[in-house]
Amino acid sequence: MSIEDKNAIYNVIFKRRDVRSFLPDPISPEIIDRVLTAAHHAPSVGFMQPWNFILVSSTQIKERLAWAAEKERQALAIHYEEERAGHFLSLKVEGIKQAPLTICVTCDPTRGGSHVLGRNSIPETDILSVACAIQNMWLATCAEGLAMGWVSFYKKNDVRDILQIPPHIEPVALISIGYTNEYPSSPILEQVNWEKRRSVQKLIFHETWGK
Repeated sequence: MSIEDKNAIYNVIFKRRDVRSFLPDPISPEIIDRVLTAAHHAPSVGFMQPWNFILVSSTQIKERLAWAAEKERQALAIHYEEERAGHFLSLKVEGIKQAPLTICVTCDPTRGGSHVLGRNSIPETDILSVACAIQNMWLATCAEGLAMGWVSFYKKNDVRDILQIPPHIEPVALISIGYTNEYPSSPILEQVNWEKRRSVQKLIFHETWGK
């Protein structure tokens, strides 16, 4: 790998952000195909490839998904003290309605049958594999000059009902994708003082825990 290629990979990793504001500009089918192909080339335990991607561009369906996210956002706010609740409620979910495309990334825990290499020992490796696909999507959208936002609060059964997902399929993430003129230079949660990035050196142990 050339130095330019190596630097390009690290640049996208460090530049990638979770975005909440989108422009209505359409995305070409070729770009969407490249992003989904990148997701599909993610590593998966036992090569189970447990993901599916439901592409939603219908205004009506996006509004229903936004309703499910907003309902859960309001419910979650009661768990925080006043100042932190205010920060939490300031996080926007309108991106679902703004972005031209929302993708529901799902996990099929039955894919590959009852004996999948690796999953037999650690069942949650199917969800972890889907997370790898989502990360590939994030890096690909950033490389394409797009923005991506991961909405992670909703009741799964609400999303199942809206998108007619079978009961055994897990709706892991609602991903909004589009162009933006508000690409943040640092994580949004860091900007609102919700949390700050920890020092990686304090997270590294040698040989055993805590050492």
